[in-house]
Amino acid sequence: MITVILFLAVLAVLVLVHEFGHFYAAKRSGVRVDEFGLGFPPRAWGKKIGETVYSLNWIPFGGFVKIFGETPDDDSIKGHDSSRSFVNKPRWIQVVILASGVAMNVVFAWLLFSIAYMSGMTTSVSESNASYIKDSRVIVLDALPGSPAEKAGIAQGDQIRSFKAASGATTTASSVESIQEAIAGSSGEPVAFEVDRLTETAYVEVVPEQGVLGDKYAIGISMDLVGSVKLPAHEALWEGAKLTGRMFLGIVGGIYTLIADAVMGNGDLSQVSGPVGIARLVGDAGELGFVYLLSFTAFISLNLAVLNLVPFPALDGGRILFVAIEAVRRKAISPKVANTMNAIGFCILILFMLFVTYKDIVKLV
Repeated sequence: MITVILFLAVLAVLVLVHEFGHFYAAKRSGVRVDEFGLGFPPRAWGKKIGETVYSLNWIPFGGFVKIFGETPDDDSIKGHDSSRSFVNKPRWIQVVILASGVAMNVVFAWLLFSIAYMSGMTTSVSESNASYIKDSRVIVLDALPGSPAEKAGIAQGDQIRSFKAASGATTTASSVESIQEAIAGSSGEPVAFEVDRLTETAYVEVVPEQGVLGDKYAIGISMDLVGSVKLPAHEALWEGAKLTGRMFLGIVGGIYTLIADAVMGNGDLSQVSGPVGIARLVGDAGELGFVYLLSFTAFISLNLAVLNLVPFPALDGGRILFVAIEAVRRKAISPKVANTMNAIGFCILILFMLFVTYKDIVKLV
Protein backbone atom coordinates (compact mmCIF):
# COMPACT_ATOMS: atom_id res chain seq x y z
CA MET A 1 0.00 0.00 0.00
CA ILE A 2 2.87 2.37 0.86
CA THR A 3 4.42 1.61 -2.55
CA VAL A 4 1.18 2.57 -4.32
CA ILE A 5 0.89 5.81 -2.34
CA LEU A 6 4.54 6.71 -3.04
CA PHE A 7 4.14 5.97 -6.74
CA LEU A 8 0.97 8.04 -7.07
CA ALA A 9 2.61 10.90 -5.15
CA VAL A 10 5.72 10.84 -7.38
CA LEU A 11 3.59 10.61 -10.52
CA ALA A 12 1.34 13.46 -9.39
CA VAL A 13 4.32 15.72 -8.66
CA LEU A 14 6.04 14.99 -11.99
CA VAL A 15 2.86 15.50 -14.00
CA LEU A 16 2.10 18.68 -12.08
CA VAL A 17 5.60 20.00 -12.83
CA HIS A 18 5.35 19.09 -16.53
CA GLU A 19 1.90 20.55 -17.06
CA PHE A 20 2.78 23.65 -15.04
CA GLY A 21 5.50 24.32 -17.61
CA HIS A 22 2.90 24.39 -20.40
CA PHE A 23 0.47 26.34 -18.22
CA TYR A 24 2.96 29.04 -17.22
CA ALA A 25 4.33 29.51 -20.74
CA ALA A 26 0.81 29.76 -22.19
CA LYS A 27 -0.29 32.30 -19.58
CA ARG A 28 2.86 34.39 -20.09
CA SER A 29 2.29 34.30 -23.86
CA GLY A 30 -1.29 35.57 -23.60
CA VAL A 31 -2.86 32.24 -24.58
CA ARG A 32 -6.11 31.32 -22.85
CA VAL A 33 -5.92 28.25 -20.60
CA ASP A 34 -9.33 26.63 -20.09
CA GLU A 35 -8.38 23.84 -17.66
CA PHE A 36 -5.44 22.60 -15.59
CA GLY A 37 -6.16 18.97 -14.64
CA LEU A 38 -4.36 16.41 -12.50
CA GLY A 39 -5.31 12.90 -13.63
CA PHE A 40 -7.63 12.13 -16.53
CA PRO A 41 -11.45 12.50 -16.59
CA PRO A 42 -14.02 11.76 -15.31
CA ARG A 43 -13.65 14.79 -13.07
CA ALA A 44 -13.74 14.29 -9.30
CA TRP A 45 -13.47 17.95 -8.34
CA GLY A 46 -13.07 21.27 -10.09
CA LYS A 47 -12.92 24.96 -9.26
CA LYS A 48 -12.88 27.86 -11.72
CA ILE A 49 -10.50 30.68 -10.86
CA GLY A 50 -10.57 33.46 -13.39
CA GLU A 51 -10.93 31.85 -16.80
CA THR A 52 -9.25 28.55 -15.85
CA VAL A 53 -10.82 25.46 -14.25
CA TYR A 54 -8.47 23.63 -11.85
CA SER A 55 -9.53 19.98 -11.58
CA LEU A 56 -8.75 16.66 -9.94
CA ASN A 57 -9.74 13.61 -11.99
CA TRP A 58 -10.38 9.97 -11.18
CA ILE A 59 -7.81 8.31 -13.46
CA PRO A 60 -4.50 9.05 -11.69
CA PHE A 61 -2.01 8.18 -14.47
CA GLY A 62 -1.30 11.59 -15.95
CA GLY A 63 -2.61 15.10 -16.23
CA PHE A 64 -3.31 17.78 -18.78
CA VAL A 65 -3.58 21.47 -19.59
CA LYS A 66 -6.44 22.41 -21.91
CA ILE A 67 -4.98 25.26 -23.95
CA PHE A 68 -7.41 27.16 -26.15
CA GLY A 69 -6.59 26.45 -29.79
CA GLU A 70 -4.09 23.64 -29.22
CA THR A 71 -6.70 21.39 -30.83
CA PRO A 72 -7.80 23.76 -33.61
CA ASP A 73 -11.48 24.29 -34.45
CA ASP A 74 -13.55 27.08 -36.01
CA ASP A 75 -13.93 28.90 -32.69
CA SER A 76 -10.20 28.97 -31.92
CA ILE A 77 -9.28 29.91 -35.49
CA LYS A 78 -11.92 32.57 -36.24
CA GLY A 79 -13.97 33.02 -33.03
CA HIS A 80 -14.34 36.13 -30.88
CA ASP A 81 -11.33 35.19 -28.69
CA SER A 82 -9.17 33.87 -31.53
CA SER A 83 -6.42 36.41 -30.83
CA ARG A 84 -5.70 34.47 -27.61
CA SER A 85 -5.71 31.11 -29.38
CA PHE A 86 -2.63 28.90 -29.44
CA VAL A 87 -3.07 28.21 -33.15
CA ASN A 88 -2.99 31.93 -34.00
CA LYS A 89 0.19 32.72 -32.08
CA PRO A 90 3.57 32.98 -33.87
CA ARG A 91 5.18 29.59 -34.36
CA TRP A 92 8.12 30.36 -32.07
CA ILE A 93 5.65 31.01 -29.24
CA GLN A 94 3.91 27.71 -30.01
CA VAL A 95 7.26 25.90 -29.75
CA VAL A 96 8.08 27.64 -26.46
CA ILE A 97 4.72 26.56 -24.98
CA LEU A 98 5.09 22.99 -26.25
CA ALA A 99 8.69 22.66 -25.01
CA SER A 100 8.11 24.23 -21.60
CA GLY A 101 6.81 21.02 -20.03
CA VAL A 102 10.01 19.20 -20.98
CA ALA A 103 12.09 22.14 -19.75
CA MET A 104 10.34 22.08 -16.37
CA ASN A 105 11.00 18.35 -15.98
CA VAL A 106 14.71 18.90 -16.65
CA VAL A 107 14.90 21.83 -14.22
CA PHE A 108 13.01 19.82 -11.60
CA ALA A 109 15.42 16.89 -11.99
CA TRP A 110 18.35 19.29 -11.54
CA LEU A 111 16.83 20.67 -8.33
CA LEU A 112 16.19 17.16 -6.97
CA PHE A 113 19.74 16.00 -7.74
CA SER A 114 21.09 19.18 -6.12
CA ILE A 115 19.02 18.59 -2.97
CA ALA A 116 20.26 14.99 -2.93
CA TYR A 117 23.87 16.20 -3.07
CA MET A 118 23.20 18.66 -0.24
CA SER A 119 21.53 15.90 1.82
CA GLY A 120 24.21 13.27 1.27
CA MET A 121 24.07 11.40 -2.03
CA THR A 122 25.51 7.98 -2.78
CA THR A 123 27.85 8.21 -5.76
CA SER A 124 30.69 6.32 -7.41
CA VAL A 125 34.15 7.12 -6.02
CA SER A 126 36.61 8.56 -8.54
CA GLU A 127 39.90 10.48 -8.43
CA SER A 128 38.03 13.77 -8.82
CA ASN A 129 35.71 13.29 -5.83
CA ALA A 130 37.63 10.94 -3.53
CA SER A 131 38.68 13.79 -1.22
CA TYR A 132 35.13 14.54 -0.05
CA ILE A 133 33.60 11.04 -0.15
CA LYS A 134 32.54 9.55 3.19
CA ASP A 135 31.62 6.00 4.21
CA SER A 136 32.95 4.35 1.05
CA ARG A 137 31.88 0.75 0.44
CA VAL A 138 31.96 -1.87 -2.31
CA ILE A 139 28.58 -2.59 -3.92
CA VAL A 140 27.68 -5.44 -6.27
CA LEU A 141 26.31 -3.92 -9.49
CA ASP A 142 25.41 -7.21 -11.17
CA ALA A 143 25.88 -10.96 -10.95
CA LEU A 144 26.07 -12.89 -14.22
CA PRO A 145 23.31 -15.49 -14.66
CA GLY A 146 24.66 -18.96 -13.90
CA SER A 147 27.92 -17.60 -12.47
CA PRO A 148 29.48 -18.93 -9.23
CA ALA A 149 28.43 -15.73 -7.46
CA GLU A 150 24.79 -16.03 -8.50
CA LYS A 151 24.68 -19.71 -7.57
CA ALA A 152 26.06 -18.81 -4.12
CA GLY A 153 23.36 -16.17 -3.62
CA ILE A 154 25.25 -12.93 -4.25
CA ALA A 155 22.91 -10.42 -5.88
CA GLN A 156 22.74 -6.89 -7.24
CA GLY A 157 22.82 -4.30 -4.44
CA ASP A 158 24.76 -6.45 -1.95
CA GLN A 159 27.45 -4.59 -0.01
CA ILE A 160 30.69 -6.56 0.43
CA ARG A 161 32.05 -5.75 3.90
CA SER A 162 34.96 -8.19 4.00
CA PHE A 163 36.43 -11.21 2.25
CA LYS A 164 38.78 -14.10 3.06
CA ALA A 165 40.68 -16.28 0.64
CA ALA A 166 41.51 -19.83 1.70
CA SER A 167 45.17 -19.00 2.37
CA GLY A 168 44.76 -15.53 3.81
CA ALA A 169 43.30 -13.50 6.65
CA THR A 170 39.96 -11.72 6.65
CA THR A 171 40.35 -8.40 4.82
CA THR A 172 38.07 -5.38 4.91
CA ALA A 173 36.66 -4.62 1.45
CA SER A 174 38.16 -1.18 0.85
CA SER A 175 38.45 -1.32 -2.94
CA VAL A 176 37.20 -3.27 -5.94
CA GLU A 177 40.78 -4.07 -6.97
CA SER A 178 41.62 -5.82 -3.68
CA ILE A 179 38.64 -8.17 -4.08
CA GLN A 180 39.45 -8.88 -7.72
CA GLU A 181 43.08 -9.69 -6.84
CA ALA A 182 42.02 -12.09 -4.08
CA ILE A 183 39.62 -13.89 -6.43
CA ALA A 184 42.14 -14.06 -9.30
CA GLY A 185 44.83 -15.42 -6.96
CA SER A 186 42.60 -18.01 -5.30
CA SER A 187 43.64 -20.88 -7.61
CA GLY A 188 40.04 -22.08 -7.49
CA GLU A 189 39.91 -22.30 -3.70
CA PRO A 190 36.75 -20.94 -1.98
CA VAL A 191 36.58 -17.23 -1.10
CA ALA A 192 34.34 -16.25 1.82
CA PHE A 193 32.41 -12.96 1.77
CA GLU A 194 30.61 -11.00 4.47
CA VAL A 195 27.71 -9.33 2.68
CA ASP A 196 25.26 -6.70 3.93
CA ARG A 197 21.74 -6.57 2.54
CA LEU A 198 18.74 -4.41 3.35
CA THR A 199 17.74 -6.30 6.48
CA GLU A 200 20.51 -8.82 7.15
CA THR A 201 24.18 -9.71 7.06
CA ALA A 202 25.02 -12.88 5.15
CA TYR A 203 28.17 -15.00 4.99
CA VAL A 204 28.67 -16.47 1.54
CA GLU A 205 31.34 -18.85 0.24
CA VAL A 206 32.03 -18.78 -3.50
CA VAL A 207 34.32 -21.02 -5.54
CA PRO A 208 35.99 -19.02 -8.36
CA GLU A 209 36.09 -20.63 -11.79
CA GLN A 210 38.10 -20.14 -14.94
CA GLY A 211 36.19 -19.33 -18.11
CA VAL A 212 33.69 -17.01 -16.46
CA LEU A 213 35.60 -13.91 -17.57
CA GLY A 214 38.51 -15.17 -19.67
CA ASP A 215 41.27 -17.42 -18.29
CA LYS A 216 41.52 -15.78 -14.86
CA TYR A 217 39.67 -17.14 -11.87
CA ALA A 218 36.47 -15.14 -11.40
CA ILE A 219 33.06 -15.39 -9.75
CA GLY A 220 31.04 -13.35 -12.28
CA ILE A 221 30.21 -10.08 -10.52
CA SER A 222 30.71 -6.43 -11.41
CA MET A 223 31.40 -4.07 -8.50
CA ASP A 224 31.83 -0.40 -7.75
CA LEU A 225 33.26 1.58 -4.85
CA VAL A 226 30.60 4.06 -3.75
CA GLY A 227 30.28 6.52 -0.91
CA SER A 228 28.23 9.38 0.45
CA VAL A 229 28.97 12.91 -0.68
CA LYS A 230 27.47 15.94 1.06
CA LEU A 231 28.14 19.24 -0.67
CA PRO A 232 27.50 22.90 0.12
CA ALA A 233 24.69 24.50 -1.89
CA HIS A 234 26.80 26.14 -4.62
CA GLU A 235 28.75 22.94 -5.31
CA ALA A 236 25.61 20.81 -5.10
CA LEU A 237 23.89 22.95 -7.73
CA TRP A 238 26.88 22.61 -10.06
CA GLU A 239 27.26 18.85 -9.55
CA GLY A 240 23.49 18.45 -9.89
CA ALA A 241 23.61 20.25 -13.24
CA LYS A 242 26.45 18.04 -14.49
CA LEU A 243 24.67 14.86 -13.38
CA THR A 244 21.43 16.05 -15.00
CA GLY A 245 23.25 16.66 -18.28
CA ARG A 246 25.00 13.27 -18.25
CA MET A 247 21.82 11.38 -17.43
CA PHE A 248 19.76 13.31 -19.98
CA LEU A 249 22.22 12.42 -22.76
CA GLY A 250 22.36 8.82 -21.54
CA ILE A 251 18.56 8.51 -21.65
CA VAL A 252 18.47 10.08 -25.14
CA GLY A 253 21.00 7.49 -26.30
CA GLY A 254 19.07 4.64 -24.70
CA ILE A 255 15.73 5.64 -26.22
CA TYR A 256 17.34 6.23 -29.63
CA THR A 257 18.83 2.72 -29.52
CA LEU A 258 15.50 1.21 -28.44
CA ILE A 259 13.61 2.93 -31.28
CA ALA A 260 16.30 2.13 -33.86
CA ASP A 261 16.32 -1.54 -32.84
CA ALA A 262 12.51 -1.64 -32.99
CA VAL A 263 12.55 -0.19 -36.53
CA MET A 264 15.11 -2.82 -37.56
CA GLY A 265 12.99 -5.57 -36.00
CA ASN A 266 15.44 -6.22 -33.16
CA GLY A 267 13.58 -4.36 -30.41
CA ASP A 268 13.69 -5.83 -26.91
CA LEU A 269 10.86 -4.53 -24.72
CA SER A 270 11.72 -6.79 -21.78
CA GLN A 271 13.59 -3.93 -20.08
CA VAL A 272 10.81 -1.36 -20.64
CA SER A 273 8.75 -0.72 -17.51
CA GLY A 274 5.16 0.49 -17.35
CA PRO A 275 3.26 1.89 -14.36
CA VAL A 276 3.44 -1.39 -12.39
CA GLY A 277 7.19 -1.78 -12.86
CA ILE A 278 7.88 1.87 -12.07
CA ALA A 279 5.68 1.65 -8.97
CA ARG A 280 7.76 -1.28 -7.72
CA LEU A 281 11.00 0.64 -8.34
CA VAL A 282 9.65 3.72 -6.56
CA GLY A 283 8.80 1.49 -3.59
CA ASP A 284 12.33 0.03 -3.59
CA ALA A 285 13.84 3.53 -3.70
CA GLY A 286 11.59 4.62 -0.84
CA GLU A 287 12.78 1.69 1.28
CA LEU A 288 16.41 2.65 0.68
CA GLY A 289 15.82 6.18 1.97
CA PHE A 290 14.84 9.75 1.20
CA VAL A 291 17.89 10.57 -0.92
CA TYR A 292 17.41 7.46 -3.08
CA LEU A 293 13.76 8.42 -3.62
CA LEU A 294 14.80 11.96 -4.62
CA SER A 295 17.37 10.64 -7.09
CA PHE A 296 15.00 8.11 -8.62
CA THR A 297 12.26 10.74 -8.95
CA ALA A 298 14.77 12.97 -10.76
CA PHE A 299 15.62 10.05 -13.06
CA ILE A 300 11.94 9.49 -13.89
CA SER A 301 11.52 13.22 -14.50
CA LEU A 302 14.33 13.14 -17.07
CA ASN A 303 12.82 10.06 -18.72
CA LEU A 304 9.50 11.87 -18.96
CA ALA A 305 11.25 14.86 -20.54
CA VAL A 306 13.08 12.79 -23.15
CA LEU A 307 10.05 10.66 -24.02
CA ASN A 308 7.96 13.77 -24.58
CA LEU A 309 10.56 15.06 -27.05
CA VAL A 310 10.14 12.01 -29.30
CA PRO A 311 8.56 13.30 -32.55
CA PHE A 312 5.47 11.10 -32.29
CA PRO A 313 1.87 12.35 -32.62
CA ALA A 314 0.21 13.28 -29.28
CA LEU A 315 3.60 13.84 -27.61
CA ASP A 316 5.11 17.31 -27.27
CA GLY A 317 7.80 16.32 -29.76
CA GLY A 318 5.17 15.34 -32.33
CA ARG A 319 3.37 18.66 -31.93
CA ILE A 320 6.68 20.53 -32.28
CA LEU A 321 7.31 18.53 -35.47
CA PHE A 322 3.95 19.67 -36.84
CA VAL A 323 4.87 23.31 -36.11
CA ALA A 324 8.23 22.81 -37.86
CA ILE A 325 6.49 21.32 -40.92
CA GLU A 326 4.13 24.29 -41.02
CA ALA A 327 7.09 26.67 -40.85
CA VAL A 328 8.81 24.93 -43.78
CA ARG A 329 5.61 24.74 -45.86
CA ARG A 330 4.57 28.27 -44.84
CA LYS A 331 1.11 26.82 -44.55
CA ALA A 332 -0.88 25.45 -41.62
CA ILE A 333 -1.58 21.72 -41.45
CA SER A 334 -5.29 21.01 -41.79
CA PRO A 335 -6.84 20.94 -38.28
CA LYS A 336 -8.67 17.74 -39.23
CA VAL A 337 -5.40 16.04 -40.22
CA ALA A 338 -3.52 17.26 -37.11
CA ASN A 339 -6.32 16.25 -34.73
CA THR A 340 -6.68 12.83 -36.38
CA MET A 341 -2.94 12.17 -36.22
CA ASN A 342 -2.79 13.17 -32.55
CA ALA A 343 -5.82 11.00 -31.73
CA ILE A 344 -4.24 7.99 -33.46
CA GLY A 345 -0.95 8.65 -31.68
CA PHE A 346 -2.70 8.86 -28.33
CA CYS A 347 -4.47 5.52 -28.93
CA ILE A 348 -1.17 3.86 -29.88
CA LEU A 349 0.47 5.22 -26.71
CA ILE A 350 -2.39 3.88 -24.57
CA LEU A 351 -2.11 0.45 -26.22
CA PHE A 352 1.66 0.48 -25.68
CA MET A 353 1.18 1.38 -22.01
CA LEU A 354 -1.32 -1.47 -21.59
CA PHE A 355 1.16 -3.85 -23.25
CA VAL A 356 4.10 -2.93 -20.99
CA THR A 357 1.79 -3.02 -17.96
CA TYR A 358 0.83 -6.58 -18.92
CA LYS A 359 4.53 -7.46 -19.23
CA ASP A 360 5.14 -5.94 -15.77
CA ILE A 361 2.39 -8.09 -14.26
CA VAL A 362 3.73 -11.23 -15.97
CA LYS A 363 7.18 -10.52 -14.46
CA LEU A 364 5.63 -10.27 -10.99
CA VAL A 365 3.70 -13.51 -11.42
